[in-house]
Amino acid sequence: MTNPLDLLGINTLRFLSVDMVQKAGSGHPGLPLGAATMAYALWTGHLKHHPANPQWPDRDRFVLSAGHGSALLYSLLYMTGYDLSLDDLKQFRQWGSKAPGHPERGHTPGVEITTGPLGQGLANAVGMAIAEAHLSARYNQGDYAPIDHRTWAIVSDGDLMEGVAAEAASLAGHLKLGKLVCLYDDNRVTLSAGTDITFSEDRVARFQAYGWQTLVVVDGNDLDAVNAALVAARAETTRPSLILVRTHIGFGSPEQDSFKAHGSPLGIEDVSRTKQALGWPLDPPFLVPAAALEHFRRALARGEQAEADWNSRMRGYAEAFPALCAELQGRLRGDLPAGWDTEIPDFPADEGGIATRVAGGQVMNAIASGLPALFGGSADLDPSTHTALKGQGTFNPPLRVGENPQGGDAGGWSFAGRNLHFGVREHAMGAIINGLAAHGGYLAFGSTFFIFSDYMRPAIRLAALMGLHVVYVFTHDSIAVGEDGPTHQPVEQLASLRAMPNLTLIRPADANETAVAWKVAIETRDRPVLLVLTRQDLPTLDRNQYSSAEGLRRGAYVVRDAPAATGKRNGLDLILLASGSELTLVLAATERLQAEGVAVRCVSMPSWDLFDAQPQSYRDEVLPPAVHARLSVELGSALGWHQYVGDKGEVLSVDRFGASAPAGALMREFGFTTDNVVARARRLLDAEIS
Repeated sequence: MTNPLDLLGINTLRFLSVDMVQKAGSGHPGLPLGAATMAYALWTGHLKHHPANPQWPDRDRFVLSAGHGSALLYSLLYMTGYDLSLDDLKQFRQWGSKAPGHPERGHTPGVEITTGPLGQGLANAVGMAIAEAHLSARYNQGDYAPIDHRTWAIVSDGDLMEGVAAEAASLAGHLKLGKLVCLYDDNRVTLSAGTDITFSEDRVARFQAYGWQTLVVVDGNDLDAVNAALVAARAETTRPSLILVRTHIGFGSPEQDSFKAHGSPLGIEDVSRTKQALGWPLDPPFLVPAAALEHFRRALARGEQAEADWNSRMRGYAEAFPALCAELQGRLRGDLPAGWDTEIPDFPADEGGIATRVAGGQVMNAIASGLPALFGGSADLDPSTHTALKGQGTFNPPLRVGENPQGGDAGGWSFAGRNLHFGVREHAMGAIINGLAAHGGYLAFGSTFFIFSDYMRPAIRLAALMGLHVVYVFTHDSIAVGEDGPTHQPVEQLASLRAMPNLTLIRPADANETAVAWKVAIETRDRPVLLVLTRQDLPTLDRNQYSSAEGLRRGAYVVRDAPAATGKRNGLDLILLASGSELTLVLAATERLQAEGVAVRCVSMPSWDLFDAQPQSYRDEVLPPAVHARLSVELGSALGWHQYVGDKGEVLSVDRFGASAPAGALMREFGFTTDNVVARARRLLDAEIS
């Protein structure tokens, strides 16, 4: 039987949550009522954290993957002493509150990751567990263990239904992430129905097949059983653990076990009935018994002691391994090591050139040894995306005797490896690198073909929302992919991702722009950066003849200008703009038109985001308002280009799906030829005259 103090603490969590939802007039009371016991057990007996210092590096990470139950998390944060007040709880879901509708990283102290889209949080937790495993393998030395913590998550039926969770759980089992524990709120109810009409698989057998330890708690209100399962999960070091806790959504309410308790306030009468059923005073709302608060707030002293012990270990570690300690501390602070960029190549002019994906791979390998935080991989596409970090090892459990798998790195197989093989799992890859970035100590990257960014869009959006510093390397960027056909040829992806707030997208035009793009991606700290690279070779421009590729830092720059005083309007007749591979095409058209006496300016525009952030004076310098004849050229949707070409300009674009054919044939059929660009430019000029 649960002792009175524990029951008081559990019910305090329940009714703070219920009162929050009721006062807000919206929210999800069912999960907090049902899952309060497991949350209480974890937060008071197993979670290593320090509420007075939520960013302490060796804390355990907690993820509420079932983010709709946010009221429960805010109750836990308030009760254990984080910088969240009772007044904040009373402003649940209101403008400016620290208690928004779903947990938001950076908004509420103690919230590790933004959750709400189901399945993402579980996959984020896998990323955090990978982060801990790699850091501990790289930096722990014998008895000196500066990195030693766990990742915990509460997941729901909906989380386990989502495909991203299946991908992530499969990879976690393969990787044997023994410090990952997920508490499954097995209440068998979703928002609109019972799970018996949609979700009948054997979840125990499923996760066992993934390679997880599975533990079952038949009564989610049995605190001793929950604690015993948590102890067993902590004892398992070679498998992640799923604890299936049979709970009752809306426990104690008239709507217990009904989907009606999931996503709406109980209502004034049912709140009263629920409090009566569980022996809780009807008034006042937001009651916090002093004994319960004192019991929860012991987390402050435990956290202070745990952090003090860690600081002591770090002092010993710094004395014994000063170089490793300095590197680790720099990573945890997010510092860039001195000279990290000194080996980035300066690519010589080459008419034959190389694909920007190949140039990107060379840049990555040039910086890898000087930037130990660089960590990631591709969705089974390393040979195509060129994102393998050569000699840096494969992140995987050590090989057993006789194992000799294909595709590994010469640097060996261990948790210290920096090449993470995601397999064909783009959904999970996006969420896992978010978890790595949120954990801290990483510049995480993920790579696939640009068309498959569609699989990753939910995770990309969450990275942008959180301001996470991750890098996406997307290759095969246009219909120039060629014979693979329209299923593999991006069209609308550039426009779609450019529309996303707080995401910097860069589409470099040659090898040297790619090198600068990587510098920008690494130096940018407050948002994700997305690099869009070619499959096909592109000429490497002679930067003695054209402007420096450093102009990429400003988003758009003049690559080749008209000779002075040759044009009809302030020395300029026409502006041609392009991003990526089309810059070569536009340069050829520029040179032909200039030979005919037309004053043409050629502008490389690899990043709208960076250009829009420049002062108006610079933007007007690159695109003078008085020059109305403008033509943009890009192998993608026209959407958005009109803000740069104006109402008198034109856009050469791809606004239908591609086709299966050699790249050269596609360029011709879609009008991406020098002759067509020149003809379009002449029509613009003729229209100006008429």
